[in-house]
Amino acid sequence: MHPVEDIRGSKSQLLKDKVIVLAVTGSIAAVETIKLARELIRHGAEIIPVMSHAATKVIHPDSLWFATGKKPIVELSGATEHVSYCGKVKNPADMLLICPCTANTISKITYGIDDTSVTTFATTAIGSKIPVVIVPAMHLSMYDHKIIQKNIKKLKKIDIIFIEPFIEKNKAKIPDITKIVANVIRIIGKKDLTSKKILIIGGSTSEKIDDARVITNRSSGKTAVSLAKNAFYRGADIELWYGVASEPVPDYIKKTDFNSVNDLLKLVEGKNLKIYDSIIICAAISDYIPIKQKGKISSDKEKLIVELKQAPKIISLLRKKSPKSKIIGFKVEDKKEKLSDKAMNLLKNNKLDFVIGNTISGFNGEENEIWMFDKKAKSIHKKEKKENLANIILDLVK
Repeated sequence: MHPVEDIRGSKSQLLKDKVIVLAVTGSIAAVETIKLARELIRHGAEIIPVMSHAATKVIHPDSLWFATGKKPIVELSGATEHVSYCGKVKNPADMLLICPCTANTISKITYGIDDTSVTTFATTAIGSKIPVVIVPAMHLSMYDHKIIQKNIKKLKKIDIIFIEPFIEKNKAKIPDITKIVANVIRIIGKKDLTSKKILIIGGSTSEKIDDARVITNRSSGKTAVSLAKNAFYRGADIELWYGVASEPVPDYIKKTDFNSVNDLLKLVEGKNLKIYDSIIICAAISDYIPIKQKGKISSDKEKLIVELKQAPKIISLLRKKSPKSKIIGFKVEDKKEKLSDKAMNLLKNNKLDFVIGNTISGFNGEENEIWMFDKKAKSIHKKEKKENLANIILDLVK
């Protein structure tokens, strides 16, 4: 057994049983394909490496052989490898991913020129209507060439998908590996939320006590980010409103930041929320706001009393602003015994569709325990990794 099997599916099964032809051309960014291949395999994919002769001068074929467990196809042979994987056959590959793709290869594909293994695979895949994804990587002067941009537009018109490069100084670099993988999952994954427009509100609010101090709620942001990532994987048009939290948000997620309850209130009042099919609010929003003191309160006081006032209820405003959206709220309690009554009160008082109940004990870990309540007071109990729970919650949206 090849060592690649030790990592297959170690992160998820989102690409289980998916066959991806990874075609590598002669950009220096070819060195990144070893990491890319391994990451796709960690999500369950089988990778078939194909290399142009120019690519073999950047990385040795044995490197990709090690990374994928498959000997790279450099020369086409009597086995008609391009037809076996990308032709009109019974079980073709699920995707041809050309990464990195040079300006030379883009132009050749545009005009149907087949003089490398990569371009022949591309012609065959296009003719067979297999998804073709191109990740350009080159010097910026080449990427900005009017003819190259014209060729990119031509390829987009025949439904070839481009994952745009990361522009840094005078280079058009391949984007972060996680962005490429996320888009691959989105293109050939479940796609069961493709028609859905979803707003997720996560993180915590931070309220000023004085010019130096704040009061806030505990929230890592893991649940919100996990929901956003998995909604993106499943094809949704996703937007994340994100408060104060430590969990990083991938750059492929559309994000709007907020800090305070008033910041969030302005977002809710200023946005047409009727455009969203579903709104998931898992943010740790302050129930009380301190009456802010001017300047900085002296640190030599033996006792400090901070006066708080009740914050506006964002969740009730969401329903008024978006009467037809499916709204899912969250309720946190310190003890399980309190959850059912409190969750149902939240659901009924704010005319929500579902409430996800959980306890404080699940805040910091990778796992959590939740109870999902519906309008009929029925509940479903789940205890899983937060990543898995995100998909269970998103099934309510579907």
